[in-house]
Amino acid sequence: MSDPIADMLTRIRNAAHAGLPEVEVPHSRLKESLAAILKREGYIREYTVAGQAAKTLKLFLKYEGRRAVLEGLQRVSKPGRRIYTAAAAAPRVRGGLGIAVLSTSRGLMTDAEARKQHLGGEVLCYVW
Repeated sequence: MSDPIADMLTRIRNAAHAGLPEVEVPHSRLKESLAAILKREGYIREYTVAGQAAKTLKLFLKYEGRRAVLEGLQRVSKPGRRIYTAAAAAPRVRGGLGIAVLSTSRGLMTDAEARKQHLGGEVLCYVW
C-alpha cells in the first residue's frame, strides 16, 4: 500500500456512506493521532486500539438520525505531490465549517490550532 492515510480515509468514507456503525483500519501512530483529532472535533464517537502484534484501529462513527456527521473527507498531500503551507496561509475548509489536518513539527493538529501556534506543515486532509 503506497498511501495508508488515503486508505484510512477511504474506508471511513465508505463506511459512513454505507451507514455502518464502525470501521477497522490497520494501526499506526499517525492514524491514531488522526482518529484523536476526528474524535476531539466531533466527527466520530470513539476509537479504540485492539490487538498485540498486528494492531487494528477501530473507529465508531457518529450519526444524526440516518445521516453521518462526517459528510466528506479529502486527501490533499499525496506521496506523488506533497502540499505544504505556512501558518498564515493554512487553508479554511468550507468557510470554517470543516477542518484541515496538518502534520507539523509538534504533531498533527487542525488548521485553527496551527494558526494559533504559528506553525506550518504538510496538509494531510480536509474533513467536513
